[in-house]
Amino acid sequence: MEIAFWFIASLIFYGYFGYVVFMAIVSRFVNNPVNKGAIEPRLTLLIAAYNEEKDIAAKLDNALALDYPPDKLEIMVVSDGSTDGTDEIVRSFHNRGVRLVRVEGRKGKTVSQNEAVRHASGEIIVFSDATTVYDPLALRMIVRNFNDPSVGCVTGRLRYVSGKNSSVSAGEKSYWEYEVMVKKFQSEVWTLTGATGCIYAVRKTLYTPLPADIISDLVEPLAILQKGFRVVFEPEAIACEAACEGKSDEMKMRRRVVARGIRGFIYMRALFNPLKNPWLFFQLVSHKLIRWLFFELAFIMLLINLFLLPRSLYVLTISMQALFYLSALAGYFLQRLRWFKAGALGYPLYFVLIHAASLFGAWEVLGGRKNVTWETNR
Repeated sequence: MEIAFWFIASLIFYGYFGYVVFMAIVSRFVNNPVNKGAIEPRLTLLIAAYNEEKDIAAKLDNALALDYPPDKLEIMVVSDGSTDGTDEIVRSFHNRGVRLVRVEGRKGKTVSQNEAVRHASGEIIVFSDATTVYDPLALRMIVRNFNDPSVGCVTGRLRYVSGKNSSVSAGEKSYWEYEVMVKKFQSEVWTLTGATGCIYAVRKTLYTPLPADIISDLVEPLAILQKGFRVVFEPEAIACEAACEGKSDEMKMRRRVVARGIRGFIYMRALFNPLKNPWLFFQLVSHKLIRWLFFELAFIMLLINLFLLPRSLYVLTISMQALFYLSALAGYFLQRLRWFKAGALGYPLYFVLIHAASLFGAWEVLGGRKNVTWETNR
């Protein structure tokens, strides 16, 4: 029992701390720089939208102001059966060169992107969301990486912003900064295993149409890796989005992402061959799978800990676990009492929140439920 307890504890610790330290060390000795260059291929900026009438005009103004030659930039909005004024607003930008592709019947983001890519004229397709604001130089920063013929996909850096500064949004921003650090090390060593859905680009010739229940920003990069190309991180291609302010918003989003991500892993199961793709297998298990299984591992560890009582060492370990979960619970109630701020307790709250969502996402997959559409949180 003790061996099992410490093995699971080590696995959890490795997934969140050991892996990033290991990658930081490896990146000092193994470095595969990208041969960047000042190139200007034809781009298609593809914006996915569903009922985004509140934000789409501001998004298109932002897109039209980006620093890239207008004659080499196609701006396209794919509307997934929007029922509000989204399409009309997009059409009002037609004389400024914005194209609308409408997909009838709510097919979901992945299918909508598949359809839009068929109509795109760009050599490089840049995927964005309707609520994402790009830095003026974001496209140039992304494109310069495609000067390297080994690069098939480039993802930019997402920054979360929040005016309310709730404990959920504060935890989200901190967690994402940690993710940025991991991406940086992965890219320096060789390749990423996924992309940021609101700011990533692929060579059109490498794009793979995906099934509706697959999350494209994870599986599309994996498909590109399978074809022998790299996925790299460009920290100077910056995009901003509002952080989720509410627990239910974050839970729904994370649950959907994990469920579709697990299906994506099943779809790309050929990559999970440690003999054929040892480094890629190592990255996928270390950076994705262990985290998605956190709640299951933590629950088993807690049960084993109960059997190891009352020895003093295991009284300490179960006390530490109890303190962590009670801190998250306290953060939850403090946030509900809106006149109090959760403060530092927001971090364990967010950690528990996203991993509970991962657990529910896994249950969705086991139950055969498929979620192919999305609802905006704004």
